[in-house]
Amino acid sequence: MALRHPRPHRDDVRIALAGLLGGLLLWAVGLGTRPAADPIVLWPGRWPILLPLAVTAGCELLRRTRPRTGLLVGVAALTADTITQGSLATVVMFTDLVYAAVLYGPPAAARRVLWISGVLTVLGTVVPFAVWRVPEALLIGVVVGIVAFTPGATGWVVRNHRDAAEAARLRAEQTALLAEIDRVQAVTAERARMARELHDMVANHLSAIAIHSTAALSLDDPDTSKQALGVIRENSVEGLAEMRRLIGILRDSSGDTEPAAAPTLDGLASLVEHARGNGLDVTLDRAHTVLPAPVELAAYRIVQESLTNALKHASPGRVTVSLVQREHALDVRVTSPFGEVRHDGPRAPGSGAGLIGMRERVALLQGTFEAGPGPEGTATAPRNTPGGRTWTVRATLPITEGETA
Repeated sequence: MALRHPRPHRDDVRIALAGLLGGLLLWAVGLGTRPAADPIVLWPGRWPILLPLAVTAGCELLRRTRPRTGLLVGVAALTADTITQGSLATVVMFTDLVYAAVLYGPPAAARRVLWISGVLTVLGTVVPFAVWRVPEALLIGVVVGIVAFTPGATGWVVRNHRDAAEAARLRAEQTALLAEIDRVQAVTAERARMARELHDMVANHLSAIAIHSTAALSLDDPDTSKQALGVIRENSVEGLAEMRRLIGILRDSSGDTEPAAAPTLDGLASLVEHARGNGLDVTLDRAHTVLPAPVELAAYRIVQESLTNALKHASPGRVTVSLVQREHALDVRVTSPFGEVRHDGPRAPGSGAGLIGMRERVALLQGTFEAGPGPEGTATAPRNTPGGRTWTVRATLPITEGETA
């Protein structure tokens, strides 16, 4: 299978045509770089000028696709042009070949071309002056520098700028990609947070509604049904208010919705009274000062979810809520009856999304969380707890120094 050579770039074709036509114009008017009587001219006459001109123009077609090959052939063409009367177009096209070899060639080849052209410039300056001992001999080094070293140095500068721009573009793309990843992670985290908020705030009210509606349907007692319907109405109104607040948060931020305050531990008493109204026997023991807002919010949600789980799953008995502040942490403990015994074992008052949400809240604060039977993982229960076992939720929330009020 024959190898397919790459097609010349359109700009290279234009440069080659412009150089060739310019050289032909100079040739037509009889303008050369040296007279026929110059000692260096070994091939006098007008027609020999055209051969190096045509070869150099052909090398221009390779300036992007085969820059090293174009430069090597261009060196041979420039050497041939030197022993003729010469054409300025050939010299100008050769400088472009040097520039292209440094700019488009491999890095090693570009450094080699720049180094060789620099050495030739130095030699072209020192050797003629040392041989002829006349100031005019220095002009040979100047010409060599203009023809070889200057285009190479220019190509090296442009190459460095191009590489820097490419690196900056890649960094910008990487930054944009990382920003997109961060945005996706932030959206996912926000969705998870909103799901926890929805579960924590609404599940309590819906659980109370379900329990009291079942009681109202199962008991044929007008007073009991009336009391149950009152509890149902109260929880439904509060649940709708919470849903309305969440919907307002989820809407686009047009400035029409007012920010809602996050719950704090000051609302624990109201939360416990609400749980008592739903039929739980709850005691609250708290010993703490004003805490950072994230700690208060996490503690409030843990107590709220634990009371909801106790309302749905626990056996009759006392539920104890304890909050104790230590030097650098807040200990939260909620103990409730374990739940009725079924054929597949005791039923735990807390599982699924509720426990996952509590664990995630504690993990965000880099605290510790445990949930399991008994204060120490045993089957021993307090005297006020029938059934023999308790379910205890334990959380330790770190308090960063300098954040306490």
